[in-house]
Amino acid sequence: MIYSIKQELYKLVHRKITWIAAIILFFLMLITGFALADESKKLILTLTFDSSDFIMFILVIVGATYFSMEFQNNTILTLLYKSANKIYVYLSKYIVLFLYNVFLHLLALFYTICLQYTIFNYQVNWSASYLYHQPVWLNMVTASLIDLVTTMLIIAIVFLLSCLINSSAIVITASLLITFMGQSISSELMNGGKLVNIMKWNPFNMVDLTRQFGNYGMYVLTTHLNNQELLTGSLIYILIFVIAGYLIFRRKRF
Repeated sequence: MIYSIKQELYKLVHRKITWIAAIILFFLMLITGFALADESKKLILTLTFDSSDFIMFILVIVGATYFSMEFQNNTILTLLYKSANKIYVYLSKYIVLFLYNVFLHLLALFYTICLQYTIFNYQVNWSASYLYHQPVWLNMVTASLIDLVTTMLIIAIVFLLSCLINSSAIVITASLLITFMGQSISSELMNGGKLVNIMKWNPFNMVDLTRQFGNYGMYVLTTHLNNQELLTGSLIYILIFVIAGYLIFRRKRF
């Protein structure tokens, strides 16, 4: 398992897209800072210049190409040959993308502090009470930790789709639709009225976890779940999708 993780880390570190994406993240956050000039400065800092959407976009592209390209090029066969078990290959990829996810969120926090004290210089007291009666800095850290769960849910979905579909382009398209249209899909599923109590637990609803943390009053009316329920649902779906993805991967013929 350790060998497989080291192998996957080596491949990820030596991919150009890994570092290009990290640079692009900074410029997207910079643009967001100018675009949201009239918004609450505390909210901008809490959501680290809306980095969650950008990180999700990056992870979808990196994750889909990370897996699907190996299916297309049959390089997956080499990995399977060198590994003692298929589960090591599958989990090592997921663990490495989780580490990359953590790296991107730490980078977003670093970029936020840099932008705050250089270009934008918001007059915000980090210790001032804001969301959930917590100081701004704690809101920012909490939002980043929560977003780790949201993004790992998306990665679990990407892996599941990658095992079902060999085309990285199709996987990217489908994953982005789920990511950025999940709220609309979830709303349609809950239009039945009587079925709301059941349908509110659909996986598309969980994608709004980070957004709801930053704007609870607006999103709770759509999700019909509180933050803790969304968090619990997300963790359960991560487990379900990871297991389902592995079962498909294990039975896949190469």
